[in-house]
Amino acid sequence: MALVKLVTVHPALGTRPGGALRSVALAIDATNGETIGLIDGHALTTRRTAATSVLAARALARPDASRLTIVGAGAVAAALAEAYAASFPLTGIAVWARRAEAAEALAAQLRDKGLPARADADLDAAISDAEIIATATLSTEPLLTPAMVRDGAHLDLIGGYTAAMREAEPRLTASAAIVVDSSAALDAGDLAAPIADGLIDPAGIITLSQLLRGDRVPSPDRRITLFKSVGLAIEDLAAAEMVVAGWRRAGAA
Repeated sequence: MALVKLVTVHPALGTRPGGALRSVALAIDATNGETIGLIDGHALTTRRTAATSVLAARALARPDASRLTIVGAGAVAAALAEAYAASFPLTGIAVWARRAEAAEALAAQLRDKGLPARADADLDAAISDAEIIATATLSTEPLLTPAMVRDGAHLDLIGGYTAAMREAEPRLTASAAIVVDSSAALDAGDLAAPIADGLIDPAGIITLSQLLRGDRVPSPDRRITLFKSVGLAIEDLAAAEMVVAGWRRAGAA
C-alpha cells in the first residue's frame, strides 16, 4: 500500500473545534494504483503520534510509572493520555494548558472514559511529581526547566517540529539521555538550539530504531530520559495499513 497525506497547520486557529491541524490521507493500492479510500489524516496523525511516543516510553520510562502529566490540551494530548493509560499503571494524570478551560475540558473528557485525570492551573505543581511528562504544544518559548523535572523522569517532547518551536529549556534537554524518531528531530528547536550552543553532542543521540533493535542504549548517567519526535512517513503508512486492514475485516473495502 502507498499513502499520500496532506496536512495544514494554522496555530492562530488553535482554539477552533478540532484544533489548529487539518489533514486528509489517500490510501492507494501500490500494485495497481487504484484508490483504496480516504482516511481522516488528523485522526491518523494523533493516533500514530501517541503510539510512537508510548513505544519509546516502554523502552525508556520506568515500567511502574504511575503519574503522567500532559502539557497541552489538543487532540494529540487526548490521544497521549489514553495511550499511556493503556500501557502504564497510571494512578494520576495531570493536564495543564495555557487556557485553563481547555485543560478542564480535556480532564473531564478523560474522566468520562474512566481515567484518573485532573486539570492543574499551575505547571510547576502539575509536573513536580510526574514520572512521565508529555508535551504536545505549538510553543515557541520553553515551558519546562530543569528544576521542574524530577530525576528519573521520562520526557516526551512532541509539539515542537520547527527550529522556532521550543518546549524545554536547553539545559533540560542537555541533561537527558536522548532518543529521536529520526535525524530530522535534530533540526527541531528543542535539540537544534542546544546542539548549536555546544550543550549536546549529536553523536550521543540515538534513534528509536537503534534503541528497539538493541544496537545502542541510552547513557545510564543522565538524570532523565527524553524522546523527541517530529513524525515519520512510515508511521503514517503503518497506521494506515492497520486502518485498511480493519476496513477489510469489516467488509468495507
